[in-house]
Amino acid sequence: MVLPAGVEVPPLPHLLAVLVGVAVVAYGLRAARVRVTPRSIVALAPWMAVGSTLYVTYQLDVLPEPVAPFASSPIVYASTFVLAGLCWLGASRTDAPLRVLAGTGFLALAAPVGVALQYGSNHGGLTLTWPLAGLTVGVVAAAVVWTVLRRVRPNAARVTWPAGALVVLGHALDGATTAVGVDVLGFGERTPLSRLIMEFAASLPTADALGSGWLFVLVKLALAAAITVLLAEYVREEEAEGSLLLGLVAAVGLGPGMHNFLLFVVTAP
Repeated sequence: MVLPAGVEVPPLPHLLAVLVGVAVVAYGLRAARVRVTPRSIVALAPWMAVGSTLYVTYQLDVLPEPVAPFASSPIVYASTFVLAGLCWLGASRTDAPLRVLAGTGFLALAAPVGVALQYGSNHGGLTLTWPLAGLTVGVVAAAVVWTVLRRVRPNAARVTWPAGALVVLGHALDGATTAVGVDVLGFGERTPLSRLIMEFAASLPTADALGSGWLFVLVKLALAAAITVLLAEYVREEEAEGSLLLGLVAAVGLGPGMHNFLLFVVTAP
């Protein structure tokens, strides 16, 4: 089994609605010839966090019943694509499309974050110290790795910037927050492959001193840097397709990282 726990199939009407929405939005983006670049991917970063934070509100069971299935996993990411795509289509008609796209993403992000924080405040208060520690470690680790990447592979860093940096940041945040959740806050890892890595680290002599999450952080950072370097030539030759791949890699890091951070803040003991 390679899929994480928590994967659900929504009711058929919700599933069909989302699938139709994805098809319509994808066609609209293609017809509008929306330009996809590494900078476009960064403008989509807030939307990557929207999906994962919406899933937090689903886990907290605070969404209205007719809406909740749209926020279950993994359909929440398709639902978010529909919303982000519609905003992208609207933004493409403005003089500053990327700023509008990012701005609408931050506005959309404020809603699930606010709902989750209110839930946490009403159910035992908010836990900030360790989630913020994980966030800080992730940001610092990403800065270090990107600095090294710029020195070792300057061409790859230049071609993929700033989407490549977002890839590294997203996976650094996912790794660091996961390590904090498992080693400090008592949360379990839901993804089988990630759990195997941490179980292996827990079997090493370093486990008593370093815990089991450190190896997962290193693996995430190494993979993020390697994938960025590998995709650089693709981005250079096929900017749109290469940038989309970078965006997908960034999303599977940034999304879980933001999910971990918010969930820990509102539910950790």
